[in-house]
Amino acid sequence: MSSTPKPTPLLDVLIAVAIPSVILMKLSGTEHLGPVYALLLALAFPLIWGARDLMRSRKLNFIAVLGLVGILLTGGIGLLQLDTRWLAIKEAAIPGVIGLAVAVSALTRYPLVRMLLYNPALMNVERIQNNLAERGNQAAFEACLKRATWMLAGSFFFSSVMNYFLATWIVTSPSGSPAFNEELGRLTLISYPVIALPSMLIMMAALYYLARSIHKLAGLKLTDALKEQA
Repeated sequence: MSSTPKPTPLLDVLIAVAIPSVILMKLSGTEHLGPVYALLLALAFPLIWGARDLMRSRKLNFIAVLGLVGILLTGGIGLLQLDTRWLAIKEAAIPGVIGLAVAVSALTRYPLVRMLLYNPALMNVERIQNNLAERGNQAAFEACLKRATWMLAGSFFFSSVMNYFLATWIVTSPSGSPAFNEELGRLTLISYPVIALPSMLIMMAALYYLARSIHKLAGLKLTDALKEQA
């Protein structure tokens, strides 16, 4: 049996988004935890959860590491009471760096779509490659992988731009204040449906494009191309 942890998206959203947002918005007042302790408690949930995932998977995931760095930077901005523009820059920088890495990979022989979508954990890569070789469509499929990579990069660049504008619009109070924490909690809640869901739709579009390419070039339906789960 495989020991790979199964994804738990609802639990991920609850621990990384919902609980920290409620803590920031409801417990930041001086009559409760105060801005510093509320911020520390809110950051602890996604930080510990992300570290737990890294330890369980035993793999250094570039995107997960950037997420943890982003959490630490958010805490630093609040605790050191830096100008809120640094929060907007940080919010834009994390997906921007990922998008840049994905875009650069499209110019190489190893587009990152292989790691994110076209990987052995999700796809029956061996079967797809054998079918492509039989049909002589390997080069054409490589071109499709690069186009899908550009689509993924676009989803991260979209997140970067939207993160910046949302952060500058919502978070206007001085960092380290109860109002700053409340606005940070509001930003976390709003950014999920406004940014994460559209980005997810773009990723789904990339997966759909990849599935169509596999069907056209390898003669496999998506159900046949996906890896069978034990």
